[in-house]
Amino acid sequence: MKEEETPYIGDIAAEAPGTDENGVETAEDGQLTKKRGFSSKIGFVLAAAGSAVGLGNLWRFPYLAAKYGGGMFLLVYIVLAVTFGFTLLTLEIAIGRKTGKGVIGAFAALNKKFKWFGFFCLVVPIIIVPYYSVIGGWVTKYIWAFATGDSALVGAGADTEAYFGLFVSNPWQPILFFLIFAGATIAIVIFGVQKGIERVSKILMPALAILAVALVIYAMCQPGAIEGVKKLFVPDFADLKFETFLAALGQLFYSMSLAMCIMITYGSYMKKSASIGSSARQISIFDTLFAIFAAMIVIPSIFAGSSSMEAANAAMGKSGPSLMFVVLPNMFNGMAGGRIIGAVFFILVFFAALTSSISLVEAIVAVLRENCHLKRWVACLIVFGVMIVLGSLSSLGFGVLDMVKIGDKGILDIFDYISNSILMPIVAILTCIIAGYFADTESIIDEIGLRKKGYRMYFKIMVRYIAPVCMAAILVSGLFLSL
Repeated sequence: MKEEETPYIGDIAAEAPGTDENGVETAEDGQLTKKRGFSSKIGFVLAAAGSAVGLGNLWRFPYLAAKYGGGMFLLVYIVLAVTFGFTLLTLEIAIGRKTGKGVIGAFAALNKKFKWFGFFCLVVPIIIVPYYSVIGGWVTKYIWAFATGDSALVGAGADTEAYFGLFVSNPWQPILFFLIFAGATIAIVIFGVQKGIERVSKILMPALAILAVALVIYAMCQPGAIEGVKKLFVPDFADLKFETFLAALGQLFYSMSLAMCIMITYGSYMKKSASIGSSARQISIFDTLFAIFAAMIVIPSIFAGSSSMEAANAAMGKSGPSLMFVVLPNMFNGMAGGRIIGAVFFILVFFAALTSSISLVEAIVAVLRENCHLKRWVACLIVFGVMIVLGSLSSLGFGVLDMVKIGDKGILDIFDYISNSILMPIVAILTCIIAGYFADTESIIDEIGLRKKGYRMYFKIMVRYIAPVCMAAILVSGLFLSL
């Protein structure tokens, strides 16, 4: 029986029936009748790696590595990456490519009873991309500040903490930069998979690698940086604790863009001739290397810019925005050529944030096109509208809406907590349960290309038993830590 053709959700649809500029047949509603995605394996790998490489690598990984034992945390992280992380990554890609659909259609294709779960999954990127773009706007502002030499932020004596506080509490300036970042994201996605996402990824990811290597070399050459290198790479087995394992597991989960609909969406654009296994390995390697490079930039820079070991440890105790927008600019101000290094660093952060936000938007756009039969530009404008509303709320949560809190969490922190600590672990757990118990697991394994009996059994055990337990541990710890 001829396999049913799936609606195309990857590129700009033609305006009328006939063929598009690439000779692909179109339907009367402008939808392409054949799905066309990434033009090559390298295009898929770079786009997926760009999704994985994001703000979590740059401000969360260095902080966790410093807090949970440095070398031991790194060792545990790498072990988990080649086992737990690799399994979940291949699972999501395989689901996407096997079904050829966005997240709602994908789970409906696995088992009609779980179409509802696709809608549940879609909530994750809808919540994340607006506040993520707000932070991307902050990064854009800091590029401008370092590039122009804003004396309130750049140079000896600048109060980086006061600068950040005044900026985020301003009602209009953060929204302006948020709109610039969000607009850049939408502008790329609107051109489609090949002409937008793939083309930009082929430019940004090599640029990201070059900037990261350059900053690592610079950081390594700073006086006192060697102490930071030792902390990062020399493991102490006294630091091998359950908390270290849990922190590494949580970071790996967030870092590899799991349970965000992204890898299922990108998998649906992947060529059948490309190897899922080798692609997933390359994505994992790129993501892990970038996380290590980020730590090699941040931790040695903090040690080099601190007056004592105690001061360095105190600085590394900062996480998230405080580390990125207060501690590091202060360290750059104490270095030779700090203005240039600061500008280059925030350009690197911008590239990483942009590639991640592109993937989040595409996951939503794909569903809108597939299920609502919208043209790409219409779907992009709808997503942009949602981003403006929710993103503006997150931005104003530091100023005029500062009184809107749950406990000590502002609006942006609430969105972050709901998506990262609650929804994403639940999505990962249920994805494993559906794929392991309610779908044709053997056909998913065939899609991955696992032939040997031992590998197939290992995959089943990871998906059915180990991964759900690990994700449950992340969920419980996230709920516990919030109390």
